[in-house]
Amino acid sequence: MQSKLAKRRRMQRIFRENGRSLIVAMDHGSFMNVLPHAADPGRILDEVREGGADAVLTTMGIASTFADRFGRMSLIMRVDGAGSNLDNSLVFEQRYTVEDALRLGADAVAAMGFPGVNQGQTLHNLARIAGQCIAWNMPLLAEMMPGGFDKSVHTPENITLASRIGAEVGADIIKTLYTGDVPSFSSLTSGVFAPVVVLGGSKQESDADLLGMVHDSIRGGASGVAVGRNVWRHANTRGIVRALARIIHEDATVDQALTEL
Repeated sequence: MQSKLAKRRRMQRIFRENGRSLIVAMDHGSFMNVLPHAADPGRILDEVREGGADAVLTTMGIASTFADRFGRMSLIMRVDGAGSNLDNSLVFEQRYTVEDALRLGADAVAAMGFPGVNQGQTLHNLARIAGQCIAWNMPLLAEMMPGGFDKSVHTPENITLASRIGAEVGADIIKTLYTGDVPSFSSLTSGVFAPVVVLGGSKQESDADLLGMVHDSIRGGASGVAVGRNVWRHANTRGIVRALARIIHEDATVDQALTEL
């Protein structure tokens, strides 16, 4: 059995001394079209590393093929999956074990949690994976989205409920949606006993909108962000990562962060 300090050390590799983390999500290619923007994962990894990202959430394929491009960035490996854009399935299953992730040097594993979809099937996955993580002292990141990708269900109340469910099931890190304003997000983070990182979602209208959302989420108690498409689809990948890092780690204003672009 690994030392009980192992999970704490892994969490410290994901979150800096200030308790915050800039995670870049690169796990989209296992179920959606990422071409042509993410045709070269190695280049993206180089740019987000140089921009100051703390961790990358990605797939088995990228983690194993581009292992030499991570540098000091922490690896969070997705261990579940569903269908693809070809069938639009929301039936997620565990595809890899915690041991698989450990063999690739991962510091955490990630899986989806969709309360309100398929009779809680993803929550059963999370519970099983959480048990496996206890055995290996491995942190679990749960991506909690009420109703899955159905935006009509993404109310502040439902997002808060889903996030709390993720912590109750056993997740060490909650990745979830921004509720839309600082007071409601503060209510979410105060009721979830795990670090909360905000997902970037689909493309924002502007850089200022993205950075404003991140700035407000930090004000609301977020421990960081997990941004994907708004990073690797950006014309200046390195610059947008630097801008995000300034808000997360330097408490910069949106205007100050925009100077990186």
